Amino acid sequence: MNVNETSRFVRLRAELLVEVDGSGELTATALKRIVDDPHLPDDERTHAEAAVKEDDAEALAYLVDPFDLVKGLPGIELTQASWSSEVIDYDPDSPDWDPDEHDDGEDGEEP
Repeated sequence: MNVNETSRFVRLRAELLVEVDGSGELTATALKRIVDDPHLPDDERTHAEAAVKEDDAEALAYLVDPFDLVKGLPGIELTQASWSSEVIDYDPDSPDWDPDEHDDGEDGEEP
């Protein structure tokens, strides 16, 4: 394929593993972001506050914005973004932990 036949869209995948060692600070920062959001309807604000208070992963999800990764880059316009976070069991010394498990190409192809 030449340049004119290729898609202009690029999927960027990033996976981060973070350790939360300040749950209270994380929650407080997420709650402040929710309170300061002028576009968030009251019913959604109430739901968001409850979720953030219960779960560090939810608090982190309210603080991470994929737009921040690409804003200001020349020639880039964010078309769509999604992200999620979850609490996981992590043991870096476990033989079951494979940091590269998601590096395979789609349909079992090599990367």
